[in-house]
Amino acid sequence: MPARPPLAALAALIVPALLAVPAAAQNDPGFFIPPQQGGGGGGRPAQAQQQPARPAQQQPQRPPQQAQRPPQPNPAPLPPGQPPPAAVVGIVDVPEIQRNSTAFNAVREEIERRRQRLNDDLQREQTRWREEQQTLANQRATMNPDQLRQRERELQERITDSQRVFRDRSRAIEQVAQGALGEIEQAMALVVRQVAASRNVNLVLPRPLVIFNDAPFDLTDEISQQVNRVLRNVNLPPEGQAPAAAAGQPAQPQQPARPAGPAAPAQPQRR
Repeated sequence: MPARPPLAALAALIVPALLAVPAAAQNDPGFFIPPQQGGGGGGRPAQAQQQPARPAQQQPQRPPQQAQRPPQPNPAPLPPGQPPPAAVVGIVDVPEIQRNSTAFNAVREEIERRRQRLNDDLQREQTRWREEQQTLANQRATMNPDQLRQRERELQERITDSQRVFRDRSRAIEQVAQGALGEIEQAMALVVRQVAASRNVNLVLPRPLVIFNDAPFDLTDEISQQVNRVLRNVNLPPEGQAPAAAAGQPAQPQQPARPAGPAAPAQPQRR
């Protein structure tokens, strides 16, 4: 009949598994096996003797941990204070205020232009480095070792000086951006306090933290209009000037924005 071969195959799998259970039980280190006088089971009593030592090693570890805990302070209760006032909530969307801010958009566009000019100047300078390296490689056979080392050293110094100039320009751009953003944030914080005071609001929350609110709670439009009246634009320092000089503080002028030739970056090396 067709049902016997599957049952026979299933029995062939179950019977060896049942036969293997006693062997696994004998190898289990949890069973205690008394020592025998013969030489065939000399290794199993050693396993049985090692297991009672495990609880002894774990028990002494807990009392020292409890003893090392410092005593909990029990301060005296404070006298009753004045309860906070009832919350009058206002909602503000800061990213929307920035998008509607004339000063913020002008600063962002100017910073992007300066970064793009820096990137263009860097690409042109890197192209000039590769051309000079190729020219030096073509003239290698016509120069003696001293002349070759001198030319290579001059080119490496020029590349190092130019890289430092570009790093200074990039750092100056980021400092100008941070300074302008800080001025916009100060104006925004002042306007938020003014609008909140005019509405008798004593708690202002950002919109992303609020799941639902009615329209009268939202102060974003009023604050955006007031920010544009208070701060129309931000005076940025020139591209080659440090941000501190724009606020009236003395500052050292930076390196020229665009290194024109090999002689210009080589001046700091002579000092």
